[in-house]
Amino acid sequence: MSLSDPIGDMIARIKNAQARNHKKVDLPSSNFKTKIAGILKNEGFIKEFKVNSDKSKTTLTLELKYHSGNPVISAFERVSKPGRRIFSSAESLPKINNGLGIAIVSTPKGVMTDIDARKQRVGGEIICKVF
Repeated sequence: MSLSDPIGDMIARIKNAQARNHKKVDLPSSNFKTKIAGILKNEGFIKEFKVNSDKSKTTLTLELKYHSGNPVISAFERVSKPGRRIFSSAESLPKINNGLGIAIVSTPKGVMTDIDARKQRVGGEIICKVF
């Protein structure tokens, strides 16, 4: 099965799992999704992630994080889509929820948060925003 927007699929799976209060969510793995999961873990939005390799496919397992019964991720939105790419310079990167949230940006120096991109003065494609 071929997906036209694998990152959008990842976001939808995480939202659906949190709506049902699941502890873990499994999704097809890729290097890009693993980097996004690493950012989510470093920023405290998920507990842990693990890449599982089988013979034919690799899966990414995310352990979701809850605070007093509510999901830590209150909103997870895709910004740049395959049909409409959104790019931004380092100076004009958006502040998400007055600095309480993050934007995940794909830059020439790798995938990073908007805060790191501003520090390194590098712009790129705004993948999604989380708060």
